[in-house]
Amino acid sequence: MTDVHATSVGRVTPQLAEFEQPLHLQSGGKLDGFHLIYECYGERNADSSNAVLICHALSSDHHAAGFHDGNQPDGWWEVMIGPGKPIDTNKFYVVCCNNLGGCNGSSGPSTINPATGKPFGPDFPMVTVSDWVMAQSLLADQLGISRWAAVVGGSLGGMQVLEWSRRFPERIAHAVVIAAAAKLTAQNIGFNDVARQAIRTDPEFHKGDYYSHNTIPRRGLRVARMMGHITYLSESAMASKFGRNLRHKETFDYEFDPEFEVESYLRHQGDQFVNRFDANTYLLMTKALDYFDPAAECNGNLDAALSAATADFLVLSFSSDWRFTPERSREIVRALQTNHLNVSYAEIEAQQGHDSFLLDIPDYLHIMRAYMNRVARVIKHG
Repeated sequence: MTDVHATSVGRVTPQLAEFEQPLHLQSGGKLDGFHLIYECYGERNADSSNAVLICHALSSDHHAAGFHDGNQPDGWWEVMIGPGKPIDTNKFYVVCCNNLGGCNGSSGPSTINPATGKPFGPDFPMVTVSDWVMAQSLLADQLGISRWAAVVGGSLGGMQVLEWSRRFPERIAHAVVIAAAAKLTAQNIGFNDVARQAIRTDPEFHKGDYYSHNTIPRRGLRVARMMGHITYLSESAMASKFGRNLRHKETFDYEFDPEFEVESYLRHQGDQFVNRFDANTYLLMTKALDYFDPAAECNGNLDAALSAATADFLVLSFSSDWRFTPERSREIVRALQTNHLNVSYAEIEAQQGHDSFLLDIPDYLHIMRAYMNRVARVIKHG
């Protein structure tokens, strides 16, 4: 066994949870039934007190660690989850599900609507962060997990952690919020809308019913991903990675085909994304980001919005993250402190931008390891 396999959870098999009861959504819509696909890593203890929930970000899914068919681990949080890693599967029973509305096995626009026998498409109702947390709580019920040792997430996943802490305070002992915010800025909402417009104005979108036309809005989804990827990286990260380097040439060709390495990289990212992600799901996920604002329920008062929380918190930000800046994390910290909660906060020096929460950054992983070891000690000693 190679070193990479020695620190991996190994081959994993996704599992499907089916729910027959109606789910009433924040938008006013309703699902008469739904299903969630999820993966589990590690072994649960006798009372399930070592269970940890992982909440994924915009373009991720339930496959957080290990591998399916390949020979190399390809989970999106491989640096974080596994034996001996910060979220140590020798200590924790880790669960991650594909969010409702997703496109990798959970009920969403590309799954079959039982009422019509065709994909839901644009008829799949709008879902929010609150709806995801409700669905996750039903999954926890089905798994027999009454209280999570920790709920952990980065970016949009961190928003779900905040919602867990306020909606089900009795069901979460520790909340780990990474590179997140309590609401999007106008700039972030603007980025999301430009991405959605790229998709919705693609001639192959067909008002969201591209499935029946046997096509996908490839061009729009590709542009949306390319633009989004730019915002996930910092200027210094792009400069060090690409600079103004030309691709396999020394002089300009004076044409519109990719000449700079950064152009080639972004087009590759866009092409890869089109092959694995559903456009309608992208629309739903970005709107869920836009809508999240728990303080709106309390006249804009975040302190009041988080007043129900009882968990201990770890809040992390990254110095070069301009999409979810450290100040957005500090706003969360101040609100939690106002409510006299136990809060640990760190701003990590890293040049990689918003994507830092997915990467092997030593200081980041050391902090996560120390905090999760603390969680494990509490479980061990009761």
